[in-house]
Amino acid sequence: MKKILLIFALSCFIFSCNKDDNAPDPMEQNTDDGDIPDPDPDPVMIPVSAICDNGMAGVFPCNNYDLIYRIGLDEFGASEGNDIWGWTDPSSGKEYALMGLDNGTAFVDISNAANPVYLGKLRTQTGNSAWRDIKVYNNYAFVVSEASNHGMQVFDLTRLRNVANPPTSFNADAIYTGFGSAHNIVINTNSGYAYAVGSDTFNGGPHFINIQDPLNPVGEGGYSMDSYSHDAQVVTYTGPDSDYTGREILIGSNENEVVIVDITDKNNPVHISAITYQQTGYTHQGWFTDDQSYFLLGDELDEINFGINSRTILFDFSDLDDPQTVGEYYGPTTAIDHNGYVKGNTFFQANYTAGVRIISLADINNGNLQEIGFFDTHPSNNAASFNGAWSVYPFFNSEHIIVSDINMGLFIIKKKT
Repeated sequence: MKKILLIFALSCFIFSCNKDDNAPDPMEQNTDDGDIPDPDPDPVMIPVSAICDNGMAGVFPCNNYDLIYRIGLDEFGASEGNDIWGWTDPSSGKEYALMGLDNGTAFVDISNAANPVYLGKLRTQTGNSAWRDIKVYNNYAFVVSEASNHGMQVFDLTRLRNVANPPTSFNADAIYTGFGSAHNIVINTNSGYAYAVGSDTFNGGPHFINIQDPLNPVGEGGYSMDSYSHDAQVVTYTGPDSDYTGREILIGSNENEVVIVDITDKNNPVHISAITYQQTGYTHQGWFTDDQSYFLLGDELDEINFGINSRTILFDFSDLDDPQTVGEYYGPTTAIDHNGYVKGNTFFQANYTAGVRIISLADINNGNLQEIGFFDTHPSNNAASFNGAWSVYPFFNSEHIIVSDINMGLFIIKKKT
């Protein structure tokens, strides 16, 4: 059982009141606590597309972002949604959404975003699970899950180019079995390495996998010195700290701290530094700014444990040996922040019941972040509970943004023009 149980032991009275059967991390287990589900809108009233007008896109609160299309979980033959990632076919420029489900991974052609095509599902390798994570390298998808003995699925995304009778049921092209379950997967596309984190190996620390030959992944050890890593980002470092230029650097969100590790030499990973912060609930996930000067961190339990609004902690990582906390940004609701990603001067953050929030980083050097738009995929409330938007993928050249909602499926949104 994972170290998160220590947090559970201290806070179980909170979770027994707030967590429902669909709750994703950090609890890592399903419970039946008798909670009454959130009152969702009448299905007849839920639009598949809508313009954001006067703060609403149909039943969905919004600001500056239109709903281009929505695909419900029923169409995917699933009960819950989780992670999301994207792939752009280099030969055609077509864009695809890769959405995690409780029972597999859905592939959707969104090249015509107003009329997307559900191509099919890569079935879960073993059992169902509320936790599934997907990343892409060299036209292959790599999928892990907390399902028992799932391993890492490898799927050739070029198979999506010619699907004769969608939707179809896919099998993996390869399976890596160096671990059974894993919470998350991280890929450094520059080095061709994948890192399973929160797995049943290396005390939950990063598990190193060479994927340069995608169909023949090779385990190359791991790092357990900083214990369980819930999520991470790995980069080939190009930031302001010249001591580490060109090194492969892992930033781990490790439950109660952020760790920085040089993993260039897989046989000899080197701990660089670690940093904690005030009102730690559960150090969940973070992302570098594009210049690798700052790191934006989300804590998944601080809103529940301390009764605060959605909080993003801002770190100055210009000196990797001496990281500093330089600010905090509070969103307008009490919703729990989950996964967030940076594109240019914009931070796209999935905020569970408050949907996806779009935050400007234009004045980050002065410690100022400002919300400039949002699309609320969970219109019934903004409570600090584990429903709504799980993750967001903002990296398509078309500027279409895909959002995965635990309860409502796949959303394709775009900034108003």
